Amino acid sequence: MKRLIIDCDPGNGVAGANVDDGLALALALAAPEISLELITTVSGNTPSDVGYAVASDLVARLGMSVEVARGASRALIEPSAPWREHLDHKVDKVGLRHLWKDVHAPQMLAEVAPMAVHKMGELICANPGEISLIAIGPLTNVALALQLYPQMANAVKEIVIMGGVFNVDGYLKDTNFGVDPEAAHAVLTSGANIVLVPMDVTTQTMMTHQDLDALATCNNHLSRFLVETIRPWMDFSIQTRQLPGCWIHDVLTVAWLLEPELVSWTRDYVDVSLSGLSRGRTLRYGPEHLRLAVNVEAPQGKPVTLLQTVDNQRLLALIDGHIRRFS
Repeated sequence: MKRLIIDCDPGNGVAGANVDDGLALALALAAPEISLELITTVSGNTPSDVGYAVASDLVARLGMSVEVARGASRALIEPSAPWREHLDHKVDKVGLRHLWKDVHAPQMLAEVAPMAVHKMGELICANPGEISLIAIGPLTNVALALQLYPQMANAVKEIVIMGGVFNVDGYLKDTNFGVDPEAAHAVLTSGANIVLVPMDVTTQTMMTHQDLDALATCNNHLSRFLVETIRPWMDFSIQTRQLPGCWIHDVLTVAWLLEPELVSWTRDYVDVSLSGLSRGRTLRYGPEHLRLAVNVEAPQGKPVTLLQTVDNQRLLALIDGHIRRFS
């Protein structure tokens, strides 16, 4: 049994917000090999209180008892206002809010204390070597937990991160690392066992309306949640990104744990730039892979496992199979 914490910024049911976190949560909840023991939310794709409402709504709709904890509402240093303007208001700027008119929106909950960092750190440190942490939003909660619980870097079994981008057209940086570069730097250089799932591999994924139609035939609570909330985002993605469907970035973190053969991978040192035009940009710079290393500082931390390619059809089959068997 794989024991998991998922730290996320879900947006299922929220107009203009990405839904890949919800798909990752759904796969983790459906897979019998996984014990999802804690869900924490962070400000990124959605504000942390909105993500808290989305995750709580999903758990309640399924009648499950997984604990959900709200986390950080802002980055360590990066100003949040420009990111919130981009992430929360783009749907109106492109005139596509109507795509969500028939979607059940999560009910906002009474504000609760942001206890995610403490719950994350305490659970991992109380169970050394047993808990895998999946981080599919900005890494603010994880960085704070590592700071408050220094033993966590050695106690966590692994941290599987969806974040970073090396060579995808149109992206100097991705949202997860861009929203909080200092947090990404702290986590990537912490010395913890890290698996990095960058956009270079997640943009090889694709889910289409035909895939959703197949998922709809499952007709269980989980498939209905996914079909209802993914369809408008898929249409939004088709219209704004000229894709045949939508990328399903975050779910690859869970799929990697369930079926590592889906992907190819390598090992290297990774960090994040913290200044200038490249602020938030992901850097891969293992000394043995650099042809020119003049004035390049020695890497911090240790090499990470870096996913490179994915078999998208096998990924879709894995998702469909687990959702179909969910009860």
